[in-house]
Amino acid sequence: MTIHSVVIQKLLTTNAHIGRQVTTHHFKQFTYGFRNRQSIIDSDKTLICLRNALNFLSCLSRDPSSSFLFINTNPLFQPIIDEMTSRVTSLSPERASSLWKMRGFLTNSCSPKKFRSRHKKLVFAPTKMPDCVVIFDTERKSSVFLEAERLGIPIVALVDSGIPWEYYKKVTYPIPANDSVQFVYLICNMITKCLMLEKKKDGAKGTGKKATIKDQVESTSESKGSASDEVLVVPYDNLAPMSCADIADSKQLLDKLVVVKYNGALGKNMGFNGPKSLIEVKNGSTPLDLIVNQIQSLNSKYGCNIPLLLMNPKNTHKDIVKALEKYSTLDVDIHPFEQGERTQHESFVSEGGEDKWQSSKHGTHFLSLMNSGTLDVLLAQGKEYALVVNPDNVAGVVDPKILNHLAQNSIEYCSEVTPTTSTGLINFMASSLQGIFKLEDFTSDHSEKSVKGFKFIDTRSLWLNLKAIKRLVDTSALNLDNLSTLKLFENSIGISIPQSRFLPLNSTSDLFLLQSDLYSFTEGMFVRNDARVSPSDPSIALGPEFEKISDFKRRFETIPSIVKLDSLEVNGDVWFGADIVLKGKVVIDASPGLTLRIPDGVVLEDEEINDPTDI
Repeated sequence: MTIHSVVIQKLLTTNAHIGRQVTTHHFKQFTYGFRNRQSIIDSDKTLICLRNALNFLSCLSRDPSSSFLFINTNPLFQPIIDEMTSRVTSLSPERASSLWKMRGFLTNSCSPKKFRSRHKKLVFAPTKMPDCVVIFDTERKSSVFLEAERLGIPIVALVDSGIPWEYYKKVTYPIPANDSVQFVYLICNMITKCLMLEKKKDGAKGTGKKATIKDQVESTSESKGSASDEVLVVPYDNLAPMSCADIADSKQLLDKLVVVKYNGALGKNMGFNGPKSLIEVKNGSTPLDLIVNQIQSLNSKYGCNIPLLLMNPKNTHKDIVKALEKYSTLDVDIHPFEQGERTQHESFVSEGGEDKWQSSKHGTHFLSLMNSGTLDVLLAQGKEYALVVNPDNVAGVVDPKILNHLAQNSIEYCSEVTPTTSTGLINFMASSLQGIFKLEDFTSDHSEKSVKGFKFIDTRSLWLNLKAIKRLVDTSALNLDNLSTLKLFENSIGISIPQSRFLPLNSTSDLFLLQSDLYSFTEGMFVRNDARVSPSDPSIALGPEFEKISDFKRRFETIPSIVKLDSLEVNGDVWFGADIVLKGKVVIDASPGLTLRIPDGVVLEDEEINDPTDI
């Protein structure tokens, strides 16, 4: 019997899988269905969420100054929680459970707390604001949810199938389960072991009881220094879905978003005289068309107003403005901004020449835009979040699901990352909930040779809290093109997106991939072909004869089918017919002076072709 099956059996003995007769819409993701008119909670998902919450509590407890507030109103649970809190350093549960009933126990914590009478002293609020609130009985509607959300304090809570959406959306780490006495005993035991284990690890860093204060200070500073070089990566599939039932809440959230796109990335290396945003990538649509169509779809679906800010350098501004004429009838608020040859801050300027400057540092150009007074205007309009789109990424998505996660967890900085082409890592991230990774595990260079030794690629698409930007906008060290910038924000994460949402357009090899049958798009978003079995995209390497877009179009009558292709390498004077199918590893290398034509309808699978006789 595996360890997993043993743990699942343990959960089943606690009746954690037995839900209520009513299952709310947002809770259906955690259930199997109904039996005897009662919802059945998926024990596997309970276990995943439980591990997630315990991992968060363990990470939080590594800071010696951290504290927890345990909330309980059920007298059956009280002896269990008393035993837990007697073994770990935390606020008294008796005091917590009585304080919440009086309302304002968190938001009024700055007011006088101690009053003396003739016989006793009353304490009306915690003397220190907790770093986390753990709620065992969410059935009782309390002000704890509202006050913790207002103060940005994360909530770990047991949730059952009947929890209302207005409370569920405030829980940072929900644990779906029936709050039976047996399950509460199990989770309290696990919390105790996790916190005691972290305390034991911290003690092992020193010299036991004889450790000096100097050793403790050095150990603490070392742990804080290492934590600042770590990134919490949350897989996209584990984000809570937005409620489709409450359109009003979704509209209110999306109305706080603004999308920013920099159009300075040029297509000169592909023979295109203009910004990459105007290159036709598929079915006559350009990257600018895709982002506008996404916003149009969201505005139509939710009745919201998401503005699009376009930052254009001087040499591309006229082309972009001319292209915007076709969007005049769409329900999209587009604001093009013309930038000079240099940004307002010389420290933001790249030293690699004009072309290099035009195609890099889009995050710092965003800061330049914010410094121009636009930030104050956006805040006055009620905008709180900004998505800064990577100009090189054609598959970037204006995703309400990510925005919802940022709002629920008070996240100030979020960088979209994607696993490298290592199949093992992709499978690991697909099956795990989240993980903490070092900054040296990330790279912004996505070339095949450069990703070796790295676990993630920083896609350079950023989700930012505008209020946090307002606080840091005058900091000259702020550089949004560097993942280490997250140290400057109070709450920052990385979200691991699928590889299908990071499709750079830097060469005709990338264009070949986009125009193939591997991808289609709907409502401005690229959709991967379900027939593709491999989790990674095929490797495409077209020779210099295909470097320019004009040559690329002439040499392909139609783009071959590559759903089952692993890699393609083409060199020399090669011409492709129509309806060609490529599978496995294909190498086409025409000898110098030889013109090689691939006939219509041919199927090439794991072949190396040097002359017409090889076909």
